[in-house]
Amino acid sequence: MSSTELPGVRAATAAVAPKVATVRVAEGEELRSVTLPGLTLNVRSRPPARSGLPHALYVHGLGGSSLNWSALMPLLEDVVDGEALDLPGFGDSPPPDDGNYSLTGHARAVIRFLDAAGNGPVHLIGNSLGGAVSTRVAAVRPDLVRTLTLISPALPELRVQRSAVPTALLALPGVVSLFTRLTKEWSAEQRTRGVLELCYGDPTRVTDEALRNAVEEMERRIQLPYFWDAMARSARGIVDAYTLGGQHGLWRQAERVLAPTLLVYGGRDQLVAYRMARKAAAAFRDSRLLTLPDAGHVAMMEYPETVALAIRELLDDCGGS
Repeated sequence: MSSTELPGVRAATAAVAPKVATVRVAEGEELRSVTLPGLTLNVRSRPPARSGLPHALYVHGLGGSSLNWSALMPLLEDVVDGEALDLPGFGDSPPPDDGNYSLTGHARAVIRFLDAAGNGPVHLIGNSLGGAVSTRVAAVRPDLVRTLTLISPALPELRVQRSAVPTALLALPGVVSLFTRLTKEWSAEQRTRGVLELCYGDPTRVTDEALRNAVEEMERRIQLPYFWDAMARSARGIVDAYTLGGQHGLWRQAERVLAPTLLVYGGRDQLVAYRMARKAAAAFRDSRLLTLPDAGHVAMMEYPETVALAIRELLDDCGGS
């Protein structure tokens, strides 16, 4: 099922967007905009340590952006030529022209980007929603994926954790409007601290500088007229994908992935259950598993050195390119 339009979406996205702050660029990073038919994607990259390195693509999770990879990317710049994209409607990428925020829509955006770049097969790295998207890409276009790294991938669970229910509820009609009314007095810092409490295994690990940067990014995002629409309809896309069976089901697609796969799960993840690690390791035919008992939902931000080491080992075992 594809996500359906919310009332007033066309009018909201057609309106002139207010001026918002520019997206943050970490030291050594570069941003560029890639325009495809019906789609514009913001892409974050770092110059590789040398020419000729294999390409890697990083795909963020629900509510995230390419900024989520800023801690990991420099740790791998000597082994891959890495790029991180903002999925349509997230980060600095505008909504897609067709309004499709389904899992298939996001996967199609990644495929179109890779096809246009002509850099495949790539080392594909995804977190949460980006992990589900990357799984689908690897299943339907194995020619584009050399290795697959999934960090807390949003794959279907029969028993969803109670702490993940509020996020899933964003998919229900009217919930976003209700939530925005109830939280209209919340400051950007309050919203940011709430996200950190949900996503980090230990939020105290977040430095003061990282918190300031996250608050600034939250301030920027909530000024975007399509922010909540993209969140709600992408959440609906995940829920829709969870209900699919047959060859389009995510677990069935996981079984079809040919690429060597690294799975990373956090023991304190409040959004993707730690218990799903064993099922995922059995589903992907050529998999290895890294479990981090103290990590939450974004291990690449909490323990970037450990995740980078595991990715390096994966690449080494696969010949690096």
